[in-house]
Formats: sequence, structure tokens, C-alpha cells
Amino acid sequence: MRYAYPCRIERDEDGAFVVSFPDVVGANTGADDRADALELAEEALAGALGMYVEMREPIPVPSPVMDGQEVVAVDPVTAAKLELYTAMRDRGVTKRALAKRLGLSDTTVGRLIAPNRRSRIDRIGKALRAVGRGLVVEGRTDPASAE
Repeated sequence: MRYAYPCRIERDEDGAFVVSFPDVVGANTGADDRADALELAEEALAGALGMYVEMREPIPVPSPVMDGQEVVAVDPVTAAKLELYTAMRDRGVTKRALAKRLGLSDTTVGRLIAPNRRSRIDRIGKALRAVGRGLVVEGRTDPASAE
């Protein structure tokens, strides 16, 4: 799955830019500058998706982008962690079972799926392969920085 979600950017009564994600409860932020609001939106999105993991809830699927919406993606490591978490849920693989497959501790596997914990991308990739998934990094042009 692509962990890139549509968001709305609206101005509030004070002129600040407020960002909300229709698909992700709790992923709201804002700033006085539009560029800053979009940068903070990445952090808000990652934090809110991390709460789904903590609550052991399924990660929401992004809806199609509507006119007037922007797309915000989480960073590649967070996306890989979310994919690992989703694959484990889909296949009914526990942390303990994955730890056994990988020769790691339950705690280490817990860190691999926790978006707020540091992990090496190669370890996440190995864990993904152990649950029958892979990882593809996709580049795209950022319209804000395109010249």
C-alpha cells in the first residue's frame, strides 16, 4: 500500500493554514505559512498512524485525491514499518512468531513495527520478506520544489 494520504488545507479565521486528513483520525496540524503547515502535516500523519499501531487497529486506506486536496506521504522508514504491521495483521503473525522466524527477540520485533522507534530499513525489509511482503521505494516530483 502507498502510505500517502489526501489532506485539506484551509485557512482559519486568524489566517493560519490548517491541515486535516479525512482518512486519518487525529492527523491535524497547522502553521502560519502554507509550506510549514505541509511540513508539519507529515509529522502529524506519521504520529496519528502510529496511534493506530499502538491501539492495534488497521491502518486506514487512503481515499482518492479530490480537487483542491494535497497528498502527504510518510517517510520511507515509517511506511515500511506500517506495511510490516499491516502484513502481520493480515497474516495473523504475532510478534513472537516473527521474532522466532528472524531469530530476534519479541522486543526487537516490537521496535520494528513501532513508527516512533528507530530501526534500520534493511531489518524491516528482512522482516517484510519473512511475512511474504516486499518494499519498493517510489520517487515523485515535489511540486513545491520543482523549478
